[in-house]
Amino acid sequence: MKTIMRLMATSCLVAVAATPAWAQTAETAPSVPGDPVADAKLIADQDDDARTARPDEIIVTGTRITRPNNKSAAPIVTTTAAEIAAQGATTIEEVLNRLPQVQVNSEQNLDDSQGRQRIKLRSLGYERTLMLIDGLRFGLPNTIDVGIVPTMLTERVDVLSGGASSGYGSDAVSGVVNFILKKNFEGVRIDGNYSFFNHDNRDGVVARTARAAGLNFKPGWTNDGARANVTIAAGVNLFDNRVNISTYLNYAKSDVLPFGNRSHSACEITKSSRDAAPACLRASYTGVGTIIPRAGARAGQLLVNDPTGSSTFIPINSAPGTSANPFDDNSYQRRFERWNTGGFLTAQISDQIEFYASALAYSDTSSNSVLNRNESHLNYGEPPFQVNCDNPFLSAAQATVLCGRSAGVAGAFAPIDVRYRFDGLPPRQTRFLNQSYRITSGFRGRTGDGTWTYDLAGMISRSQIENYGTPFVDYDRINNALDVITVNGRPTCRVGGDCVPFNAFTPYNSDPALGAYLFNSNAIAEIRTPRLMQFLGTISGDLGKYGITSPLAKQGVAIALGAEYRDERDSRSANAAFRAAQGGEDVSFTQNILETNIEVQAPLIEDRPWADILQVNGGYRLSKYNRLRGHFDTWKLEGLWGPIPDVTFRGSYNKSQRAPDASTATNALDVFSEQGFYAEPCSTRRNPADPNGARLAPIFTAAQCRNTGLPDNLYGSATLICPDDACTVRQNGFPVTPETGYTTTFGVVLRPRFLPGLTMSIDRWKIDVRDELAFVQPQDYLNECLTSGLEYFCQGVVRNPGTFTLFSAFGRNPTSGYVARGVRNAYRTNSHGIDFQGQYDLGLGAYGRVNLNFNGTLMTLVGGQASPVAIPRNCVGYFGYGCGESMPRWAHQFRTTWTSADRVTNVSLNWRHRAGMPLGTFAPADRGVPAQPADTKWTDYPGIGAFNWFDLSLSFDIAKRMTFRLTANNILDRDPPLVPNSRERIGLLRTNTIQGYDLLGRQIVAGISLRL
Repeated sequence: MKTIMRLMATSCLVAVAATPAWAQTAETAPSVPGDPVADAKLIADQDDDARTARPDEIIVTGTRITRPNNKSAAPIVTTTAAEIAAQGATTIEEVLNRLPQVQVNSEQNLDDSQGRQRIKLRSLGYERTLMLIDGLRFGLPNTIDVGIVPTMLTERVDVLSGGASSGYGSDAVSGVVNFILKKNFEGVRIDGNYSFFNHDNRDGVVARTARAAGLNFKPGWTNDGARANVTIAAGVNLFDNRVNISTYLNYAKSDVLPFGNRSHSACEITKSSRDAAPACLRASYTGVGTIIPRAGARAGQLLVNDPTGSSTFIPINSAPGTSANPFDDNSYQRRFERWNTGGFLTAQISDQIEFYASALAYSDTSSNSVLNRNESHLNYGEPPFQVNCDNPFLSAAQATVLCGRSAGVAGAFAPIDVRYRFDGLPPRQTRFLNQSYRITSGFRGRTGDGTWTYDLAGMISRSQIENYGTPFVDYDRINNALDVITVNGRPTCRVGGDCVPFNAFTPYNSDPALGAYLFNSNAIAEIRTPRLMQFLGTISGDLGKYGITSPLAKQGVAIALGAEYRDERDSRSANAAFRAAQGGEDVSFTQNILETNIEVQAPLIEDRPWADILQVNGGYRLSKYNRLRGHFDTWKLEGLWGPIPDVTFRGSYNKSQRAPDASTATNALDVFSEQGFYAEPCSTRRNPADPNGARLAPIFTAAQCRNTGLPDNLYGSATLICPDDACTVRQNGFPVTPETGYTTTFGVVLRPRFLPGLTMSIDRWKIDVRDELAFVQPQDYLNECLTSGLEYFCQGVVRNPGTFTLFSAFGRNPTSGYVARGVRNAYRTNSHGIDFQGQYDLGLGAYGRVNLNFNGTLMTLVGGQASPVAIPRNCVGYFGYGCGESMPRWAHQFRTTWTSADRVTNVSLNWRHRAGMPLGTFAPADRGVPAQPADTKWTDYPGIGAFNWFDLSLSFDIAKRMTFRLTANNILDRDPPLVPNSRERIGLLRTNTIQGYDLLGRQIVAGISLRL
């Protein structure tokens, strides 16, 4: 990998030294995608000369047929290079997250991810979105990182809604995202962006609550979260322009931005009941040291060392310095550094044969800070730690609390739990390294008479995903360090050796020698290596040359025939430290797929007084997986009818399928357990405002808890409480089979001749997936089992026999005492909506040009059925409690751009809107959302209101050699919505909010482009 990066970087520098001024060759002028609105949008971005000439062929995402005047029967949303530049995005993920068709995610930045960027269309999951680069696959689904796509070299991004398996094969269920890259250029170009967030930390509910809880955050104005992104690209034409070599090198980085840098995430806000005031969730691990006696009069109480140094214990959260934020080490934006490089080659061997090749590679390193702390004995599944009652670190008062009458007695021991944060030591780091390369090559061209075109292509993609974590401190080391005696007047571990005494009974212990002893374990490392090989051959022709043409049409019937072979492999390995902590073994999973397909486009009527166009399209693909019995087929039927040139009706119906790929199958076999982020729902609840006080009654009823296998006599019992109120999650272990999707689209395209430059489309789409492969979260199993009692969910709640608890020791594969999580087959899921697109380009003569672009989605259904006996559910417009993050009923972006007549100055204003989303607990009964306890219906936080953001971008072009850009995203510095108990309601760590909203405030971006 490093060798490839070095070679490509060297070739980039050579090209820089050898090439003339930047220019895009005529042969590679930007193509248009075939959707009328997207087509008009791209043409509007071109200069005046390019407006008068359209490309010879239109590359349509969704079909392998190549012919002039190709038209898409399904809606395509296109994001142009101009829009990417106006946003000033550092990652391509940020660009797509603005589309209303995309369910927002920010994996590149968020602390609780692995740093990869993935795209999720229509709330249907990453795996159902097929990702392409120039029409060929990225790599294995769910291991893809779109970070390999250089943002500044992206010509456009096409998003096709709905199934497209007949054209592209498995995985194209919810849609296709096709990245079209800039290639075949001449000269040198340098692009750079620098951005930061300029935010006012307002004194809102979270800030006031955190201040009252004694937690720290950054108030007032702040400038932080800096990002930088620089690209140099170069190309050269050789041999009378028959050969083009292009290359690029990109570097990007970002600074860390912790939760504490925003007042709206100063602490995690919780509400214990409908009428309770908001409170901060506070940690049981503290910097002054938390001690929990396991015997005696104060057994079970959370005590801390007095911060004043009085050598006594006081209750946790009872005085300044006795509280801590459990998420002090979490961040909105992680620190990352990324290198991208690549190259493109085209060689016109003859008039009928062209050779092409490309190579893309990247390396992305990111890291998260991890608090230096020991672990509770409960996390090991072991008995309490033991401290000797004559420990010289114990004061008389402390020894009395822990040992009672045995205080100071040699040979006597007291059982305790120790939860100590070593805040004075440098934080530990978890590190994520994502590397990948993707190489393509092939031959394409057309026959001498121009009837047939062909494309023979091969692609290999290989990634290496390395995760380096920090293991638990060894249980025995903690016990040894707590057993301290005095030797020659010096506190010494009884076991001797390299043991360092642990003074857990003084505040703010930051002994580096102790840290080295406790944390000297090797970092745990897990490495995943997915690889995909794809070989594809397509031949496309116009049968009109052979007289196969409708008597009422001008164009003949077009056909494309294709064959494809894919070979998948997904391997996982880990070091000894990982296996010791997590168990398991190295695995490697492979499968191969052989497919053949045919597509037909048949114009029936063209240019008639009563029909401008009437055309039907069809496609069929036959797939054979070596792991599956038999074969399965996918197909499509499409139609276009334009009674007049101003109006075109279009529609499609297709069947798509997604078989479990090597990645999904490997995950299903990789069973492990870990600490969850949910509490036992049928026991008493900790009061976040008073952890040592009386616990609160369960929200759910005894009858509901009976659904989880709990006997009535244990309802509300304290024996069910999980350590730290964090019960166990067991991931994976479910058998999986293929799922099938059916997509229906129908709509209308309007291009009124009386209003030149205006193109609009309205498309209704319905995506219905049967036997869905669903990733089910533990909150879903628990809440659905409690409220519905369905076996599909209740079988994922497995209590320990006898104790009926939901806890098992972490790092092992428990047979009981957990709630499940992972991919498994469900009954069906649905996503329905209506897309609205509009493009209007208006010339103002000497006053320049105004361009208006609109993209909106009205969602009508987000939901489905987990089993045939379940009530159908529609969560559209609602979130939380049975609905997850869901999708708003309406979302849009509307960009208005003015360009001066000399095309020197460009001003662009973008309006983004997201409709309000009430909590799922308020959904009416006909939505099928399970009824929740009355205590969850909070009148003070009933949901999220409508949100609007405005982005302003200015650019200035100087002599077509230099362009300056200045952008302000979220110019009004709007805070995200406050969602108390967000982890409980959503199941993801998003600290007081959900995805889909600007989390960090106003962003300022400055950029420059140089064409040399």
